[in-house]
Amino acid sequence: MKNTGTPCLAQAILTDPETGLRWAMRDYAAMVRGVLRRILPGREHDVEECMADVFVALWRNARKLQDQEIPVRAWLMVTARNTGINRYRALHRREEIPLTEELIQTLAELPADPEGDATELVGALVAAMDPPDRDIFLRKYYLLQSSREIAAALGLSVANVNTRLSRGRDRLRRQLCEGGITHA
Repeated sequence: MKNTGTPCLAQAILTDPETGLRWAMRDYAAMVRGVLRRILPGREHDVEECMADVFVALWRNARKLQDQEIPVRAWLMVTARNTGINRYRALHRREEIPLTEELIQTLAELPADPEGDATELVGALVAAMDPPDRDIFLRKYYLLQSSREIAAALGLSVANVNTRLSRGRDRLRRQLCEGGITHA
């Protein structure tokens, strides 16, 4: 199915990138901004940066869009969504998964293990935790869920989840210092 607007806009970007991108922004900036705002609510600076990334990607992919007759509107929606989700994940990795300085230091001080690595040891220690602590750690650090999401899924209060995370990190640090799995 051929979209008559796509080849024209893609061709305009290829012929005169400044004018073509100005047309693309005029026609699609509101849509791209809307997609990004739903993914990154209240983060206008990140929305603006993602918008710039999306339109740079449009410029870089104009030849492919033209050659394959890909509708610009649909491509922009998908690209905006993916760009927004990538930014959301990056922000939440930084904000939602803070390891305590003590735990980071402990991991850094672990002796080199020629038969394994700290990741395997931490994974084994988490797997050895009793429920619901094991579930909380897996949801927080592997599934990247917020404390609120974990609390709702496990029928706990947010305060209980945060307390268990704090105590679990302390226990994990102690176990790493001792060099193995122990039940506390």
